[in-house]
Amino acid sequence: MNEIPKPSVPAPDIIRCAAMDLVVTDLAASRAFYVDVLGLHVTEEDDEAIYLRSFEEFIHHNLVLRKGPVAAVAAFAYRVRTPEDVDAAEAYYQELGCRTERRRDGFQKGFGDSVRVEDPLGFPYEFFHATEHAERLHQRYDLISAGELVRLDHFNQVTPDVPRGRKYLEDLGFRVTEDIQDDQGVTYAAWMHRKGTVHDTALTGGNGPRMHHIAFSTHEKHNIIQICDKLGALRMSDHIERGPGRHGVSNAFYLYITDPDGHRVEIYTQDYWTGDPDNPVITWDVHDNQRRDWWGNPVVPSWYTEASPVLDLDGNVVEVVERTDSSEMEVTIGADGFSYTREGDDDGTYRGQASKGFKIGNQL
Repeated sequence: MNEIPKPSVPAPDIIRCAAMDLVVTDLAASRAFYVDVLGLHVTEEDDEAIYLRSFEEFIHHNLVLRKGPVAAVAAFAYRVRTPEDVDAAEAYYQELGCRTERRRDGFQKGFGDSVRVEDPLGFPYEFFHATEHAERLHQRYDLISAGELVRLDHFNQVTPDVPRGRKYLEDLGFRVTEDIQDDQGVTYAAWMHRKGTVHDTALTGGNGPRMHHIAFSTHEKHNIIQICDKLGALRMSDHIERGPGRHGVSNAFYLYITDPDGHRVEIYTQDYWTGDPDNPVITWDVHDNQRRDWWGNPVVPSWYTEASPVLDLDGNVVEVVERTDSSEMEVTIGADGFSYTREGDDDGTYRGQASKGFKIGNQL
């Protein structure tokens, strides 16, 4: 694909990932999952949408569950620093030749003047500044649960051309913290931030544009264990896709679960601060068995292959483009794939999923 040119106008000053507009097919089932099981807090709701926020949030919401015919993502929403940055976002994407739509009264309840765009990668992005404030619940200890979700942490997007997407997001003002490459320089994934954590969004190589997951943080590892225990007690353990475990990339403790529509949610904690201007980029070898799981556990194939569709500004599902480079799953899990735990070992030991497991070795 052609490289995305950097516009001549300034990029908007993005503060952080702030909210996702998520279309679900059964609003009652989704409410039961996100509110009754995961414990997100309802700011307001009606027959068509539920607006949810995490425990420490003060803006109106972090997640909209919107009733619709197809389970998909309507918008990845970012808060910008000033009202003028909404103007800047509109001008920036218009110079890129992207379709934009502006609503002075907002696309989502609780948000003011906003612009939505169909970005160069095919994702629906939204930029806003004005927002109603909700009660920050951080000292409502009478409400806190053992598995409390305290912050929206990041998005993860699937795209067929990660280097192209990486440059575009760097031009937009995101900084790379970590990436995964092979010895030929092929990039399989990149983690990029605005708010000084490991990422506000990540680009994962694969057929896209699709949404891989939305992630919420807990305070501690034991909060994630409690969520697993709760899902087990409710006979909902089939919603656990992967984990709990610790990532090599980001160093965070994680759990991946799926909602009633199959949207993937990560529960995430204990990554590290990246706000220093010369924070070094960490590059992982795609064959390193500990990049995705620090304990060396294999990644289930569905984690690489399944993701949620995204919508254009008319509400239509965006066509998925296939990745032409080999995927990370093909390289490390497929019949010819192999990984190492200690680079340089050549004992030929196999680990993981039977004949398609992981091989420890230096055969790069």
